[in-house]
Amino acid sequence: MHLFGQSVSFGTAFFLFLALGLALAFEFVNGFHDTANAVATVIYTHTLKPAYAVVWSGMWNLIGVLTSSGLVAFSIVSLLPVELVLNVGSGAGFAMVFSLLLSAIIWNLGTWYYGLPASSSHTLVGSIMGVGLANSLIAPGHVFGEGVNWSKAGEVFTSLLVSPVVGFVGAALVLLLCKMLIKREDLYRAPDKDKPPPLWIRSVLVLTCTGVSYFHGSNDGQKGMGLLVLILVGVLPGAFALNPATKPQDIQQIVSQAQAVQTKLDSNQHSEVKGEAAMTELSDYLKTKGVVTDRTFDALAGKNHDIIAQLQGRSNYNDLSTSERSKLRSDIYLESEAINKLNKGKKIADPEEAKALLLYSSALSRETKYIPDWVKFAVAISLGLGTMIGWKRIVVTVGEKIGKEHLTYAQGASAEIVAMITIGLADRYGMPVSTTHVLSSGVAGTMAANRSGLQMDTLRNLLLAWVLTLPVCVLLGATLFSFSFYVLFHVMGIH
Repeated sequence: MHLFGQSVSFGTAFFLFLALGLALAFEFVNGFHDTANAVATVIYTHTLKPAYAVVWSGMWNLIGVLTSSGLVAFSIVSLLPVELVLNVGSGAGFAMVFSLLLSAIIWNLGTWYYGLPASSSHTLVGSIMGVGLANSLIAPGHVFGEGVNWSKAGEVFTSLLVSPVVGFVGAALVLLLCKMLIKREDLYRAPDKDKPPPLWIRSVLVLTCTGVSYFHGSNDGQKGMGLLVLILVGVLPGAFALNPATKPQDIQQIVSQAQAVQTKLDSNQHSEVKGEAAMTELSDYLKTKGVVTDRTFDALAGKNHDIIAQLQGRSNYNDLSTSERSKLRSDIYLESEAINKLNKGKKIADPEEAKALLLYSSALSRETKYIPDWVKFAVAISLGLGTMIGWKRIVVTVGEKIGKEHLTYAQGASAEIVAMITIGLADRYGMPVSTTHVLSSGVAGTMAANRSGLQMDTLRNLLLAWVLTLPVCVLLGATLFSFSFYVLFHVMGIH
């Protein structure tokens, strides 16, 4: 069987389509779970009828995915254990993909069924942590806990924990500011039943719904894209290990930068560390507890030498065999990630050398951190369809069960303005945030600021779901990874 120009067995093709299907199913569930928050305010202020609201939101989610940068996608991938990213086509790689996607889908469906707007971002991060912890227990030569990129996880947790506070406080402040500046009583009372608001209010609410939907697509949609690319790289390295859009001049530029960097690295070299020794040294350094030594820089020089040898005289990647492409991808990934970690830890003393290495790392990253257009379309359609189909349970919770009084025009607009800005900024800096947390917290903030009263039973359930999401998904991810690992290795004999 031929797929994207590469011959694969029936079993490999089956695993590929199963994994791709699970990744798209995650985005579909994400659509009706998270995006429902974006349409709750326009529905409950009678700005748009539900059918029109969900189609409109789904369309802008789709546009958001298609125009996304990809930064969030690879922030999520960087949480995965280094050895599983490098060997995603192995049995352990398959077990990783299946377990983290299944655990995320299971929790999302469970919270959706009970109408609890939990976070798909928390769900995925927890599942990834579970996989990393289980891998550190199962894989030989590991210390428990080193399978998780704790520094990157800390950055993600910060954004996920801070965003609800920003939503609550920000929306409350925006509402109070509106009350000070806009003296229109109709803005601050419950909408007339089945009667749309005045045109200018309606325009504002549609605009904010559009913004939240767009930025949700551009942020949340990327999480599935990064995993889809990882699956393709593991199963079809001949087609996807390296960026197929790379031009001959791009390869020549990488070689030129590599040679310039090599001179600097060689001048500081203490011993020769090449090949497998360099790969092992850099892999160990990229682990959570990895520390820099002289051998780290020696390995960086050795691995860079390997990259030059593999690319020099090449005009495109078609000149390389499938195994050579896989090896080159691993070399490029290790080199660029090691440079980034060294720079972040301020371990490169010479400013000129640091600048040259960062430019080189950026050029290398473009060869492994890319997203094909068709992957964006597939994720966009899945997210958009999910928005249009399963929105109602979450919308009812956000619109009716957070505050004791009906949502007003000003409250709906305030919550969505803050959500739109927060998610947009997070997308700009490549940080995954929860649309659910930001918008639900925003609605609660406006209710508190308006002294409308809060339904404590609902808030308690929401808080419980938010608190349980990470530990439950860690447990689910670890359990499913261990089970999948056992089945693939011991029952099916896949290595």
